[in-house]
Amino acid sequence: QVTGYLDDCTCDVETIDAFNNYKLFPRLNNLLQSDYFRYYKVNLQKPCPFWDDNSHCGMRDCAVQPCPSDEVPDGIRSGSYKYSEEANNLAEECEEAKRLGAVDDSLSTETRRAVLQWARHDDSSDSFCEADDIHSPDAEYVDLLLNPERYTGYKGPDAWKIWNSIYEENCFKPQNVKRPLASGRGDDGGQTFYKWLKGVCVEKRAFYRLISGLHASINIHLSARYLLQDTWSEKKWGPNVTEFQQRFDEVLTRGEGPRRLKNLYFLYLIELRALSKVLPFFERPGFQLYTGNESQDAEVKHLLLEILHLAKSFPLHFDENSFFAGNKKEAAKLKEEFRLHFKNISKIMDCVGCFKCRLWGKLQTQGLGTALKILFSENLIEKIPESGPSYGFQLTRQEIVALFNAFGRVSNSVKELENFRNILQNMR
Repeated sequence: QVTGYLDDCTCDVETIDAFNNYKLFPRLNNLLQSDYFRYYKVNLQKPCPFWDDNSHCGMRDCAVQPCPSDEVPDGIRSGSYKYSEEANNLAEECEEAKRLGAVDDSLSTETRRAVLQWARHDDSSDSFCEADDIHSPDAEYVDLLLNPERYTGYKGPDAWKIWNSIYEENCFKPQNVKRPLASGRGDDGGQTFYKWLKGVCVEKRAFYRLISGLHASINIHLSARYLLQDTWSEKKWGPNVTEFQQRFDEVLTRGEGPRRLKNLYFLYLIELRALSKVLPFFERPGFQLYTGNESQDAEVKHLLLEILHLAKSFPLHFDENSFFAGNKKEAAKLKEEFRLHFKNISKIMDCVGCFKCRLWGKLQTQGLGTALKILFSENLIEKIPESGPSYGFQLTRQEIVALFNAFGRVSNSVKELENFRNILQNMR
């Protein structure tokens, strides 16, 4: 039943399906197999900042296998910028910093601390995510190809608490408006909720739809890679149609399932738009996806640019100019609220009890946060010089890996939807 136009967009489901499934998904999938994009550094030991929670999922499919450090390419581990002109500029800056080091010594400890905090604040003021400290001894590299996102058996009250906290406390929703299908609350089929949603500004509506789309995407992955057989000799993963229907069938979800899926397409459009906007950052000759293997790195950059040009060629992009328009002061206040709400959601990921779910939850929220950072930094991206460092707008390797892997997950969801459609048609 998911067809036709999407709310708040000029795009339709069929256009996205054709573009994603036959043009973009195969190339993106290829890119994400490369060394640069398969290793993600993450701290899975951070305590939950919102409630005391030591309930970790004890099932073996919840576990994450970190990489022995010698398996991670040297170039990624060293965070080096070799064979780029940025490296030369960096070297000059280091020399300059050494010369000025004597001046720094005259600063009091308090002042130096303050300077550090200013720099951190400047870095975080355009960030939508609470990023992991990748220099922490608890942060480890994980090979995403060896730890795929799939059904782990993590569900019930613990998983419900996470999503409930996200929707109830971070989606601008008043307490007296109940979510559709909320248990034991005299549900009115979502009428009150959708009346409220229609009445709020486009930004708050978009925020809810992005979170709902992310939730739908994760549920599709869990239904598509479900543990179908678990014997001592083998494990078999594959699509579980019953699980999929329970989450998305129009009748079983009382009309809610198709809405969730449309929100997935909305999320797809937002992340696709961000990829089309960030092209100048990656197009600079000085930018390299450095792993230490020069010929492979050149190939990966070529494929990356091909994907970004393809994203730019999409005919019906989401128009983000409607966001934060109008009164400048009000718009700035709303944008900051939007950013802080999303940052809070990225912190909630440290409360997820299943480590594999936590890994993919953190990666996908960081990826969406990076997409939002790109969309709201358009003026800075336009001013990026063709050569030399880009001071106004910067992406860390973590943000780059999260951005493309998160979009890879959404792209994969759209592809899996086609598989489920085919299975269901053949069952009729």
